[in-house]
Amino acid sequence: MTYILAIDQGTTSTRAIVYDDTMTSIASAQEEFPQHFPQSGWVEHDPDDLWRTTQATCRGAIDKAGITAGDIAAIGITNQRETVVVWDKETGRPIYNAIVWQDRRTASQCRTLRDAGHEEMFTDRTGLLLDPYFSGTKLAWILDNVEGARDRAAKGELLFGTVDCFLIWKLTGGASHSTDATNAARTMLYDIRKGRWSRSICDLLDIPMEMLPEVKNCADDFGHTDPDILGAAVPIHGVAGDQQAATVGQACFEPGMLKSTYGTGCFALMNTGDTPVRSENRLLTTIAYQFDGKPTYALEGSIFVAGAVVQWLRDGLQIIQDSAETQGLAEQADPHQNVVLVPAFVGLGAPYWNPDCRGAVFGLTRGTGPAEMARAALESVGYQTRDLLEAMSADWKADGVQPTLRVDGGMSASDWTMQFLSDIIAAPVDRPTVHETTALGVAWLAGMHAGVYPDQEQFAKSWTQETQFTPKMDDDQRDAKYALWKKAVDATLNF
Repeated sequence: MTYILAIDQGTTSTRAIVYDDTMTSIASAQEEFPQHFPQSGWVEHDPDDLWRTTQATCRGAIDKAGITAGDIAAIGITNQRETVVVWDKETGRPIYNAIVWQDRRTASQCRTLRDAGHEEMFTDRTGLLLDPYFSGTKLAWILDNVEGARDRAAKGELLFGTVDCFLIWKLTGGASHSTDATNAARTMLYDIRKGRWSRSICDLLDIPMEMLPEVKNCADDFGHTDPDILGAAVPIHGVAGDQQAATVGQACFEPGMLKSTYGTGCFALMNTGDTPVRSENRLLTTIAYQFDGKPTYALEGSIFVAGAVVQWLRDGLQIIQDSAETQGLAEQADPHQNVVLVPAFVGLGAPYWNPDCRGAVFGLTRGTGPAEMARAALESVGYQTRDLLEAMSADWKADGVQPTLRVDGGMSASDWTMQFLSDIIAAPVDRPTVHETTALGVAWLAGMHAGVYPDQEQFAKSWTQETQFTPKMDDDQRDAKYALWKKAVDATLNF
């Protein structure tokens, strides 16, 4: 049994990938599922769709690989974080749709808690801000709004979990109600310092702790699949939330190492070692991974719009037909024009955390055209990344430690964007040979625990660089361009 199956359950699709004993992907299957928007600001998934597509893609990937479930040594699961599922303990039936991480329905509850002076307790225990992004108030909403849910939860009839937990429960036929530390750390219910669910927070939100899953290491024993599901009893040995899985896949195991994933948005995590660092710059303190009961912590910053700005050029302005065109346009842009685009289409993320401001463009002239707009769009990703790195540097200082930035995600394929990123942050940017770092990370967790893959030290040595981008911009130009960006952000926030 030398194969590993990785399940990557995302926000818009579910994917399953089979890896061989060299950690090489040999087969995959992917299936999209519907998004539900019952009201403005509400985002839901049908949990049955998550389960259905998980089964279908697992079976599809196994068939494509020409193997059977009996050939698989272990399964790893990575997932969209913060999304909430509540289901019946006996039947496994969800009592409501999954409330997705993007959902904003509990904003007023978060404001009420903040106004009552509770944010300090939440941040101190969980490392998170009081925001509807996280799971805790979503769970409270389900208990408050689904008829009979609170009474049933109090009687021990209901279970709560993030998506990984729900899938584990379904895969094991209800035998395992468990999650890992990285997903628990995103619920706003978990004390990341004490390594346990916070009774104080659960009491405040009126959440029975009996609903909550057992929290395990990222590489651990999460149970075996029901043989009727895949055709064999396969152990589940690896679990991590998607951004933490990418951190593992990028082998960011040393303090100061930083990965930045560029998809629709951007998520940057910096390893801070065995000490949780309290941010003074509106970053999140979270768990990067946990082995043998010992958590490694991280600072996390999120950019709401990264690759989405290129989609806007295509779908909104219609100045490109394909995202690949932006690089050529950016190269043609007039270097004497200083067009700055602040892509606050849905507000600004870290370190600003302003959900109400909206996007703006500065420096337009009669000569501004598609090339200048494309360049400004790509540059905005570099500027926002520098904002995150400066906030991280202000929060976490370690003498003699040189931050290392490793990039992944669809936008990292753009050489022009990655070169500008290196220029504006004045540091090397490393792009790995393997771009699918999220699935690779959780596959390694499962394979390492199963004894198929190497230990942490050897896995880190196996990371290979495809391209390194080094700074070419002089200091005066870099400082002038970033100063323009900061002026543009200030103006946007004050509009």
